[in-house]
Amino acid sequence: MNFLSLFSGIGGIDLGLERAGMRCVGQVEIDPYGRRVLAKHWPNVPRFEDVRTVKAEDFTETIDLIAGGFPCKQTSTAAAVHGKRSGLSGPDSGLWFEMLRIVGEVRPRWVLVENVSGAGSWRSEIEGGLAKFSYRTSVVRITASAFGAPHLRRRMFFIANADISRLSFTRQSESFPAECFAWRTSDRNPWMSSLPGVLRVDDGIPARVDRRKRIVALGNAVVPQIAHWIGERIMEAA
Repeated sequence: MNFLSLFSGIGGIDLGLERAGMRCVGQVEIDPYGRRVLAKHWPNVPRFEDVRTVKAEDFTETIDLIAGGFPCKQTSTAAAVHGKRSGLSGPDSGLWFEMLRIVGEVRPRWVLVENVSGAGSWRSEIEGGLAKFSYRTSVVRITASAFGAPHLRRRMFFIANADISRLSFTRQSESFPAECFAWRTSDRNPWMSSLPGVLRVDDGIPARVDRRKRIVALGNAVVPQIAHWIGERIMEAA
């Protein structure tokens, strides 16, 4: 199954979907640092800078799935606290409509959309937008902590299917494999042991600036383990 990655960041969704057996045939990321990371790990995948200028004809291979986490700058809780939660009418979060445009042009069998977990009209707007192209959508809320991460990172995933069948998720606690929770009783949580490597800046790259970019990129990234799990469910239903 081939997928196109939009708002690719540093490739969290891409890595997870590849682990599930999919193949990335295109990436779109506007941030130069993110594109450098993508180029290192996906050197042979075509990359584009701006989702607003990407068109279906830019891709020569069949695309079975389009995946992306559009900006949450106007959909997040932080935006609400500061009175800036304008949802999909915001200049950044409104880029969702560019993703929807590409979905309408490409018409893949599957669409995977990621954003913050929360209430608001923007959720129904996403489902309604996909419905206009005859996609049926399942929504699942997932925390990174359920997969072993030492932080919550609440996220919402929209999994849309263009076929008659519908991919359904049961309640969150019943959906996750049991091993996802094993870290709670284990002193050998691999997430915790990897933290020093994430934060150190002794690799010869100019420390302060690059360290900030790396932390911001990690903060914006989708946890690959979650994308992997969702990708496996999609592959099973495909």
